[in-house]
Amino acid sequence: MDQHTSSELSTSAQIGAAPVSVADRIKSIDAIRGFALLGILMMNIPGFGMNWDFWYHIFNGPRSGYDYLTFKGVLVFFEGTMRGLFSMLFGAGMVLFMTNKKQAPGQPSVAVYYYRRLLWLVFFGVINAFVILWFGDILFFYGLFGMILFAFRKTAPKWLLIIGLSLIACAMIQNTWNYSETREKRTNYLEAMAAKKEKKKLSEEQQAAISTWQEMAKQQKPDTAMINERMRKMHSGYTTIFKYFIPQNAEGEAWEAYFGVFDMLSMMFIGMALFGWGFFNNQLSTSTYTMWMLVGYGIGIPFGYFLFNQEFVNFANRGAYIDRWVVNPNSLSEFRRLFITIGHASLIMLVYRLKIAPWLMRALSAVGQMAFTNYLMQSIICTFFFYGYGGGYYGKLYFHQIYYVVAAVWVFQLIFSSIWLRYFRFGPFEWVWRSLTYWKMQPMKL
Repeated sequence: MDQHTSSELSTSAQIGAAPVSVADRIKSIDAIRGFALLGILMMNIPGFGMNWDFWYHIFNGPRSGYDYLTFKGVLVFFEGTMRGLFSMLFGAGMVLFMTNKKQAPGQPSVAVYYYRRLLWLVFFGVINAFVILWFGDILFFYGLFGMILFAFRKTAPKWLLIIGLSLIACAMIQNTWNYSETREKRTNYLEAMAAKKEKKKLSEEQQAAISTWQEMAKQQKPDTAMINERMRKMHSGYTTIFKYFIPQNAEGEAWEAYFGVFDMLSMMFIGMALFGWGFFNNQLSTSTYTMWMLVGYGIGIPFGYFLFNQEFVNFANRGAYIDRWVVNPNSLSEFRRLFITIGHASLIMLVYRLKIAPWLMRALSAVGQMAFTNYLMQSIICTFFFYGYGGGYYGKLYFHQIYYVVAAVWVFQLIFSSIWLRYFRFGPFEWVWRSLTYWKMQPMKL
């Protein structure tokens, strides 16, 4: 996230046959990071502004209209990929951070700076979750999982890729394992119901199997009382929302540490590998980026459509879905995410390299250079806009309408970041983070 050197280097080098300058390589990383950062808001906005039952209404509603089309577009093309791309760039950024640091006599080691930086990131994650009140914070986990990367800083890219792909395989195994447990409960339920139809006396295990499955089926439908209670809390003052989120955030961080470790860490390792091969550094040929864009989208998007349609079957009739699939098709979502993420990154690299929209790339680079500030800014803006102590728009907009808010925040951050970096070396939160990392006030003005 902290690409401070990009503001200190010349940006006059031209893309072409000549070697690409260090400045352009950093700017290319900033541009992709800016794209990922803006995309993350697109995925987070339902959590900021909508009650949980919106999933149920869309999946059980007509397959037409603005809400459905928006929902379909977001899930097929972007679900998980923005976080995946951001994780890749986090891994690349950690390599860049360690590469740029040299051990100075009498000064803390690179390891001290690295772990101090990540511990402060964990702290900022806690602030984002428990003070700003964004339950979907990722800074906490990036700080924790990023600590693992230091041990692999000198690992060859091919082994980093193998580690990343192995972690994706672990995520698929985890998904399959959880699905097999659900499938076992379904089998026990069907056997118990068959015995009941034959008017046999049911054992305690069979009665429990029926109750367990019926409770699971009940959970797929919105709990009106719970929804109304959440709506009331989210339209209350800061103290009420703070108390409401404490147990949810505590449970969410434990849950994400279990389920998210493969999700985030796999992409961090892959990002380190791609950085080592020059992918994010604008060192590959135009034909290579074109090939990977076509491969990424060509494989990932069809999988996305397939999985999206299967989710409708799953929501309409969970039992029929489980009876049909021995292995959960959703296990393939990890590879769908990987390919589309590569497609997104390749597309941005092509646009950047070919100078198709240089003004947009400059703006995205500014957003990416201030990614830490812009990420926290998104939490501050959205919680204030949607929660009761601010605008109070929580649960009041249709699904497609919340993306008007996304567009407004995008425009603001593109303009704000570009203007801010004309006068300052870092974004405000980058400056705080960097000063805390080095335990010394950093120069701020250009």
